Amino acid sequence: MLNVHNLSVAFGGEYLFEEISFRLNGGDRVGLIGKNGAGKSTMLKLLAKEMPLDEGAIATEKNIKIGFLKQDIDFEEGRTVLEESYQAFSEIKEMELKLDEINTALAERTDYESDGYHQLMVDLNDVTHRYEILGGYNYQGDTEKVLLGLGFKREDFDKLTDTFSGGWRMRIELAKLLLQNNDVLLLDEPTNHLDIESIIWLEQFLRNFTGAVVIVSHDKMFLDNVTNRTIEISLGRIYDYNKPYSQFLVHRKEIKEQQLSAQKNQEKQIQQTERLIEKFRAKSSKASMAQSLIKKLDKMDRIEVDEEDNSVMNLRFPVSVNPGKVIAELNGISKSYGPKKVLEGIDLMVDRGSKTAFVGQNGQGKTTLAKIIVGELDYQGDLKIGHNVQLGYFAQNQAEYLDGNKTILDTMIDAANEKNRSSVRDILGSFLFRGDDVDKYVKVLSGGERNRLALAKMLLQPFNVLVMDEPTNHLDIKSKNVLKQALQNFEGTLILVSHDRDFLQGLTDRVYEFKDGGIKEYLGDIDFYLEQRKMEDFRSVEKGDQKKEEKTQEKPKENDYHTQKKQKSLKNKLSGVEKKITELEKEIADIDHDLLMDYDTTISKPDFFDNYEGKKKDLESLMEDWEHLSHKLEALD
Repeated sequence: MLNVHNLSVAFGGEYLFEEISFRLNGGDRVGLIGKNGAGKSTMLKLLAKEMPLDEGAIATEKNIKIGFLKQDIDFEEGRTVLEESYQAFSEIKEMELKLDEINTALAERTDYESDGYHQLMVDLNDVTHRYEILGGYNYQGDTEKVLLGLGFKREDFDKLTDTFSGGWRMRIELAKLLLQNNDVLLLDEPTNHLDIESIIWLEQFLRNFTGAVVIVSHDKMFLDNVTNRTIEISLGRIYDYNKPYSQFLVHRKEIKEQQLSAQKNQEKQIQQTERLIEKFRAKSSKASMAQSLIKKLDKMDRIEVDEEDNSVMNLRFPVSVNPGKVIAELNGISKSYGPKKVLEGIDLMVDRGSKTAFVGQNGQGKTTLAKIIVGELDYQGDLKIGHNVQLGYFAQNQAEYLDGNKTILDTMIDAANEKNRSSVRDILGSFLFRGDDVDKYVKVLSGGERNRLALAKMLLQPFNVLVMDEPTNHLDIKSKNVLKQALQNFEGTLILVSHDRDFLQGLTDRVYEFKDGGIKEYLGDIDFYLEQRKMEDFRSVEKGDQKKEEKTQEKPKENDYHTQKKQKSLKNKLSGVEKKITELEKEIADIDHDLLMDYDTTISKPDFFDNYEGKKKDLESLMEDWEHLSHKLEALD
C-alpha cells in the first residue's frame, strides 16, 4: 500500500531521522510514538506529501487516497456544519450538479424523438448509476452519524462553522476525513479536542477501518485500544513491532535486556581472545595463531544495545502557604451564555488537600466552573474563597497566552519576581530547555514545548490550590507520566478537568460528573466511580441514561430465570444476525469497489446483476430480522 525506503530528514545540518524504512499494509493501525520533537509530525507530513523529501523515497500504490488530519485547519466562512462536512463528497456533489443540469435540460425540451434527447436520457442513466455507486443516496445519513458520534447535536448541524471554537472545528475536519473513504488515514493528535464519549466512538470507528492508519497520539489508552503496531522514533532511528503501545514497551524492554546479556557474553569472549593473543604473541611458534585470532576479532560483529532517549522534565509543585480547611464554598452557582444555561444551582464544597476530577461531555460546564472558581468568569450565586488560598490555574489553551515574539528566556524573566528571577534558568533546565534552547522564540516551538513552557511559567507564581484544565494536551507520554507523578506528590488541593482516562486513574479521590446543568458527587477515584455506576467504559458514563441496577442478595426467582434464558437466546441470535450483516455489507462494498475500478469487466460476470440485487435483498431481510430481535430483547429488558 505504502512503502518508505531509506528516508532521511535533516534540519540545520542535524538528522531528525536517518535511513529509516518501513511498509504500511491494509489493516495496519500504527501508533507513531516518540518524544516531542522526535519527528512524528514531520513523518506524517512526508507521508502525506506535504513536505519534500531530503533523501530516500516513499512509494505508493496507484490511485491510493491519503487523508491527513493536521493540527492547523482553515475553514471557508459562511458554511454550516453540514455544508462543510459535505465537502468530503466532492465527486458526489459534482454528480448532483450534473443530475440537476440534465433534469433541467430534459424538462425544457419537447423533441422526445431526437438524438439529443436520447443522449440526455443515456447521460441521465450513466450519471445516476455513478451517483448510486458513489453512495449518493447514503452520504447525508452517513454524515449525520459521524457528526453525532463526534459529539455534535442535531441542532448544531445548521449552525455556521464560524460560531464554533477551534476544537469543534477540528471535529468537523475529522468528520470530513472519516467520510472521504480514504485508503490511508494519517491522524495527528486526533483526541486532543474530543471528550471521552467521542474518543470511544472514534476507537470503534478506527478498529473497523479496513485501510491503513498512522496515529500520532499521547493518549496511552487510546493507542492500546486502537493500534496493532507501534513505530517509535528515537534518536534518529525507528523501532517497529506488531504490538500495541503497552505490549511494545514490554517487548522493547525484553529485547534490550537480551541485548545487554548478549553484549556482556560477547565482551567476555573478546577479553578471553585478547588474553590469548597477548599470550601467543610472546612465542614465535604461536605467532600465526595470534594473527588468526586478531582476524577473528576484526570480523566479529559487535553487539549494540539500542539507545534510549530517557530525558524527561523534572517537575515538582511546591505549596506556597498553608490555607484554611475550606478552600472554596459554592452555593447556587449558575451560568448562562445567552439563552443557553450551562450551570444551574451548583452547590460544592472544596476541602483542603482534596484531589477532585471533573468529568462529563464537552459543553456540560466543566471548564466554566473551573473558570468561575479561579475568578475568570462572572456568575450568579455565592462563591467564597477560603483563608490564605492562593490559586494556580492552567487553562485548556494556556499555551495560547504565550507571546510568540518573545524568547523562552524572556517569557520566564518577565513573569518572574525578585525572589525567583535568579532561578529562571534552573527551572527551564528542569523542563528540558537547556543551553541555546532558551533563546528560541516561542512562535517556533511545538505544541508540547509550549505546554512545557506554560507549566514552567506557572511555577513562578505562589499557589496552594491547583486548577488544571486538560493539562496533558500536546504532552508526550513520558512528560505526562512526570506530570501525573508530580500531581500525586502535590501536597496542596487539586481540581482536574481531563478526558484522558489513563491520566485520571489513581490521581483523584473524588469525582464530579457534569450533566444537564448539574453535578453529581462520587467519593472515590475514577475506578470507584465506574464501579459504582456499574459501567465498563466511559461511553456509558457520559451517556448516563442507564438505570441503576438494584443490588439484592436474594436468589433469582423462577420467572427471572426463564427471562434470563430467553434474553441469552435472543442475544445469541442477534449476535449471529449482526455477524451476517457485517459480512454481507463487506461483500456489497467489495462489489461497489469493483464497479468503480473496472465497470465493464465486473458487469460481464455471469448473473452479475441477479447476484448483486440478491445480496441487497438479503441485507434488507437481515436488517428486518435484526430490528425484530432488538425489539423483543428490549421488551424483555
